[in-house]
Amino acid sequence: MRTVLQGDRVLWPEGFVGEGSVVIEDGVLAPGTGPGVAAAPGDRTIRVDGFLVLPGIVDVHGDAFERQIMPRPGVAIRLDLALAETDRQLVANGITTAFHGVTNSWEPGLRSREAFASFAEALAALDGTLACDTRLHLRFETFNLDAVAEVEDALERGQIGVLAFNNHLPEIHAARTDPGKLQKYAERSGLAPEEFRLLVEQVHTRSEAVPAAVERLARAAAAQGVCTMSHDDDSPALRHYYHGLGCRIAEFPENAETAEAARALGDAVVMGAPNVLRGGSHNGAVCATSMIEAGLCTVLASDYYYPAPLHAAFRLAREGKASLAEAWRLVSANPARAVGLTDRGEIAAGQRADLLLVDDRRPDLPRVAATIVAGRTVHLAGSPTCPALTGL
Repeated sequence: MRTVLQGDRVLWPEGFVGEGSVVIEDGVLAPGTGPGVAAAPGDRTIRVDGFLVLPGIVDVHGDAFERQIMPRPGVAIRLDLALAETDRQLVANGITTAFHGVTNSWEPGLRSREAFASFAEALAALDGTLACDTRLHLRFETFNLDAVAEVEDALERGQIGVLAFNNHLPEIHAARTDPGKLQKYAERSGLAPEEFRLLVEQVHTRSEAVPAAVERLARAAAAQGVCTMSHDDDSPALRHYYHGLGCRIAEFPENAETAEAARALGDAVVMGAPNVLRGGSHNGAVCATSMIEAGLCTVLASDYYYPAPLHAAFRLAREGKASLAEAWRLVSANPARAVGLTDRGEIAAGQRADLLLVDDRRPDLPRVAATIVAGRTVHLAGSPTCPALTGL
């Protein structure tokens, strides 16, 4: 039997254009889904009046799971437990597809090669048990030259959903003479400060080999159909370089000029939803809201806070920076298309049945009342909700 959600506040691809039917069958949106369409006889019909019906959020970069794995420096939580708890946070905040941004770095500790391998193994072991469609976003530190062959192997085995090129060595290298900053990085790695400083200086000597490693991995990702991102581009020249390698996503560009270059090339530009939610960057980076207004940001990601995509979209709408339909594309359809997922992000026949019912009676505090992933209700909040959804 098909299940039909009927309401007058559904976000269709054309926008909020009136009442219609959202038809769920075998995990996808079936023919008959659309505005102005009535349920067919025999369908199980559920009225969802009072709720917004929105496509599920596609989060292309989130690393808040790190706080589940290591809630305090040096305090480790079992990976399967941390990932299960993260999964509950994701669906409660409307995220139906998540790319966990897992760093594979030259650093030891939480972001090491070994930690990445353990994370990938733990995530694979949970396959079929998580509510959210959860994938790996490999944040490859470009100076991690010893891991190149391992990453190629992971790409070939289909472990990687997105490959991002990161290079945080310059800022860490600059911080090596600042005792406070050095201590922070050393704690994360598990090394003593002096040990970490020596490691940074040793890694820094390998700069000449980095471009060849990046180009090798870009080719490997392309061969497997895995999309690539560059992280923290600081100049149009750097964006052009990565674009030339087939990298079509600029993640967190550091200035408007670089974002402009990306958009001129037709590339997607990812900014952090917490930046919008807070009204600015926490570390002095460019303002994401201003970038959206200028047409320079096409995707918002949770970054370090899973509630942010939902609340950022509503804040943009409340403040008149974009309509809710326009703002929602930044967290659903646009990120899905940017990473090559053509089967989600919109409410239309043929798409996955990834849906949210949102209670927006307080527009400044919208609440996800229900989350549906591939046609199955995976989160149902307290009253007022639709009890009938429990049977999906």
